[in-house]
Amino acid sequence: MDVAKLVWGLRALLNAPFFKRIGMPSYLGKPTYISGRRRISIGKRVRIFPGLRMEAIGKGTIQIGDNVSIGQNLHLISTKADLCIGDNTTISGNVLITNTNHSYQEIDQHIMQQESIFKKTTIGPNCFIGYGAVIQAGTILGKQCIVGANAVVYGCFPDCSVIAGVPAKRIKQYCFETCTWDKVAKK
Repeated sequence: MDVAKLVWGLRALLNAPFFKRIGMPSYLGKPTYISGRRRISIGKRVRIFPGLRMEAIGKGTIQIGDNVSIGQNLHLISTKADLCIGDNTTISGNVLITNTNHSYQEIDQHIMQQESIFKKTTIGPNCFIGYGAVIQAGTILGKQCIVGANAVVYGCFPDCSVIAGVPAKRIKQYCFETCTWDKVAKK
């Protein structure tokens, strides 16, 4: 086993009493910042690379399923709602997943002084989130969804979708009848 991963495993073990749950064996690369540990659950066999930033603010919760792989510099923000990542999901580096957003309706007021919006965000099981993707508040990904690199994702997407672009759109869908990934017709 890699020495760094052994150290990361020890870090997860030593941090486990401070979280709601950390299933073992899991490992935790050196985080940048973690708040609200008591509202964060990490499943078994979760691999988290360095640079993690997790914020469970107020009543916000973060739930990471089993056998999840997380690349460097993941940023998770959860405020007043649930943020869930399903089992067997892979998240590439430099990804942001949030359930919090700011209103921008008041044009004479700074955006940070406007009302915040909170919506449950769910990443289904067996998903793949590409490098640099942003998953916005209220997004629901079904199982086995693929999110392209640098996509900005908002909305509900059915199982077995390929999602890409800015703003992200469903570009392919798995067809169980033909066992193929078919392009989604443009509207």
